[in-house]
Amino acid sequence: MERVPGGELLGIGELARRAGVTVKTVRHYSDAGLLPESGRSAGGHRRYAPDALDRLHRIRDLRAVGMPLPAVAEALAGGSLEQALAEQLAAVGDRLVALRWREAALHVLTAAPEERRPELLRLLGGLPQPPTSDALVRFWHRQLPRALPPALRAAVVEAAVPAPPTDPRPAQVVGHARLHALAADRAGGLAERCRRVRAAAALPGETDPVALYEGLAEAYALAATALAAGRRPAPGDEADCFVAAHARAYRRRDGAAFRAALRASLRAGDDPRMRAYWRYAEEAAGGGGPSMGAAHDWLVAALDAEDAAGA
Repeated sequence: MERVPGGELLGIGELARRAGVTVKTVRHYSDAGLLPESGRSAGGHRRYAPDALDRLHRIRDLRAVGMPLPAVAEALAGGSLEQALAEQLAAVGDRLVALRWREAALHVLTAAPEERRPELLRLLGGLPQPPTSDALVRFWHRQLPRALPPALRAAVVEAAVPAPPTDPRPAQVVGHARLHALAADRAGGLAERCRRVRAAAALPGETDPVALYEGLAEAYALAATALAAGRRPAPGDEADCFVAAHARAYRRRDGAAFRAALRASLRAGDDPRMRAYWRYAEEAAGGGGPSMGAAHDWLVAALDAEDAAGA
């Protein structure tokens, strides 16, 4: 790095030449407050102290790794360079993720038949890049009973909302786009419609939502294991756990009459919009185990199998 002898002041052209940048660049950094002037010549030209050369090299190096001007100013003012570099690295990572999503979306569009492209283009155009789970999380918070404790509510939302991958496959992009469009349908009021369907189908009497959702979590975990093992729905511990969760929630005794009423309630509450949600969620997840919706369907089928066996 070239040093400036003594206390010699440098003109803007000389400073730019020694630093290997343009005069316009030096003027830009000066106007931004990153490179203070030490005065002006009689003709009004900018003059810089000897340490301006080292400072200009530092600015150039920080800008070369993509650091924005506010972060450069903070680093020059004594801020943490390590933190500034970490923030820049995170920002680059976010841009790379957005590019991977855009690439996967373009693969979807180029592989699609021409007649489907306008529909897919509208669908994918409504998906933020990179996507977030915010709309889905809001959808579930509108769906879930307010009485659920925060930890239980968070566990349900985490199980129900597929996290956007950092390197998605084309099918996952479509799944997330469909989920986003479904959950963000404020005009259609999907969450409110789903609540109304459940309320109309519910068994009579007050429920304990905490007992219900805690019991369902256990039943869904058992059903997921059965699904992963390739077992067909059948009476057993999984269905018994499922029924017990509802019995505790409704403060009823398990028995043939209760199971018959529960089967009728589950059939009445079978909402095609939620079926679509779980189908899209499985597309978006791209594997990694059965969804909560698949576990629920397996348990309902196991109850129906029990009824058929007893008929």
